[in-house]
Amino acid sequence: MSSLVDAPRRLPARTRLVALGRAELTLLVRNRTALFVAVLVPLLMVGAISTSVQNIDLGKAGTTIAEASITGGIGMALLMVVHSNLVSAYVARREGLVLKRLRTGEPTDLEILTGIALPAAALTLAQAALLTIGGVTVLRLPAPARPDLLLLGVLLGTVLLTAVAAATSAITRTVDSAQLTTMPLFLISSVGSGLFVPLSLLPDRLASICELLPLTGVMTLVRAGWSGGVPADDLLGALLTAVAWTALSVFAVQRWFRWEPRR
Repeated sequence: MSSLVDAPRRLPARTRLVALGRAELTLLVRNRTALFVAVLVPLLMVGAISTSVQNIDLGKAGTTIAEASITGGIGMALLMVVHSNLVSAYVARREGLVLKRLRTGEPTDLEILTGIALPAAALTLAQAALLTIGGVTVLRLPAPARPDLLLLGVLLGTVLLTAVAAATSAITRTVDSAQLTTMPLFLISSVGSGLFVPLSLLPDRLASICELLPLTGVMTLVRAGWSGGVPADDLLGALLTAVAWTALSVFAVQRWFRWEPRR
């Protein structure tokens, strides 16, 4: 005999993700400080990058000040919009018991983490597109030689830094302390992953070490997307480095991510 009252139907995963993303976007828009950092600071950093490389001979690296500024701006968008913003978001939702309540509902753990990250991912893609269009139309740069590699770099960087942000939130006690826990990756990546200075201009031994940093593989793909001419072996190495760091970060999230407030 069929039940007189049908069991409630589960919503499709896509519907749940959209709902989570919409809720997170609303919270982001309401937080003016976070919105300013996510929207304007990466774009403002383009000018800072341009100023910092004025006295560097970028011709040896096969690039220009304008191109370095745009690719560095994309890297800054990844670091600030995805990593820094999401560490604060995950910690705020955890300490506000939002994550705990969401886990009692239909969304899976992956859907919860992904849904919270959707606005940051969309904003990063939009900023990368804006920087690319601005570089071509305003700075008169040639169009990206390999747009597929450029897009791959941005997408892979978004996934990687989302996982890193979730892992970093596990050691972040409060939203305010997120400024401290995100600083090491920001500084290391800014100096050693080619955001400001291409690795080819660094001493060989130092460059070999920097090639293993989390964001270096992503930035190699982004730069290759703009200029092209990067050997296939270097592209494969960059891809494997980014994938390896992503896998390591996912493992850290599965092992140490906190769903309830720290005591």
